Amino acid sequence: MKTTVRTARLELAEPLRISRATMAARDAVWLTVERGGLRGHGEAVASAYFGLDTRTLVRLLREAAAAIERCGDPETALGAVRAGELPGPGTPPAVISAVESALLDLAGKRAGTAVHQLLGAVAPPSAATARTIGITSPARAAVLAARLADSGFTLIKVKAGATDPDEDLARIRAVREHAPDAVLLVDPNGGWSVPQAEALLPRCAELGVAAVEQPLAPGDPEGLAALAARSPLPVIADEDAVSYEDARRLAGRVQGINVKLAKCGGVFAALRIAELLAGSGTELMLGCLTASTLGIAPAVHLVHRARWVDLDGHLLLARDPWTGIGGTDGTVRASDRLGLGVRPRPPEVTAAAALPPSVSSAGRAAAARPSERPRRADLA
Repeated sequence: MKTTVRTARLELAEPLRISRATMAARDAVWLTVERGGLRGHGEAVASAYFGLDTRTLVRLLREAAAAIERCGDPETALGAVRAGELPGPGTPPAVISAVESALLDLAGKRAGTAVHQLLGAVAPPSAATARTIGITSPARAAVLAARLADSGFTLIKVKAGATDPDEDLARIRAVREHAPDAVLLVDPNGGWSVPQAEALLPRCAELGVAAVEQPLAPGDPEGLAALAARSPLPVIADEDAVSYEDARRLAGRVQGINVKLAKCGGVFAALRIAELLAGSGTELMLGCLTASTLGIAPAVHLVHRARWVDLDGHLLLARDPWTGIGGTDGTVRASDRLGLGVRPRPPEVTAAAALPPSVSSAGRAAAARPSERPRRADLA
């Protein structure tokens, strides 16, 4: 087998503000595994929250690539990943997920089938995905919500955790008024104190919010579980539910757990968590980091297993270098194409990024800079 590791810059259509940070761009690192003229691809993205910078990701993925080459064939390597033997002890989950993705993609292509079929599904999974509105003014949130509703989105996630809790409520209210039929999720990213959460959760319920994700700062799962027990609406754990053991600790004690492949360690790790949650009273949410279609695609092959789907990371980009899972109409879809079903987007095509029919002026400016566009040779 031959492996390569490359990097790309992913610019957002417009900066995304959450309670702990504002992001305008992030780096992606792509792993390609080749055997017999077929290629499998995986992606990991840099994340300050998870302590993974670009240089560290490149080093770890190169080390993993060397281990893959020693396996001889992708199926053996994939079995080693599933057994926890590869890439190696202490490897961050995001790296394991990227390695697994590349091997699943290649294994599917070698078997002449799609990844979801390798995982036991017959029909290509599809699901309505949430689309995120960051911390912004109520007026701006209203505009974005109306555009999303007009574009077919039936599930909208509103970021919260602003300094002034009344600002959060005003933003949620604006989204509700301008997308009256949408299911609303609220995500403070741990930005509320316990007293704030106790005051705001009933107000969110009055506004028709369906669930609130990680209202409290991570690090106190017992406190989160206690809040969930008295909350008037479902509480979904995210930052407090990273690993299988985290999920085991919270199963049956919160109403949902947000499983992201980059934080749990890939598709097989997510399936183990899904099996753990089955029948516990805690439902599965599939989430993501801001990433390209390549980074989001593995989770799309699992969407039929989730109560809530939040796989919009590729929709936040000014230019998505890959294509193949849809989402601009509010629905993400796997397909019958082999492997992950994704392919490089022709470099002359600019992705229609965030909010039809247009993106922000900053997003348009970013999309127009050809010097930042990855070369096709870096994608195939």
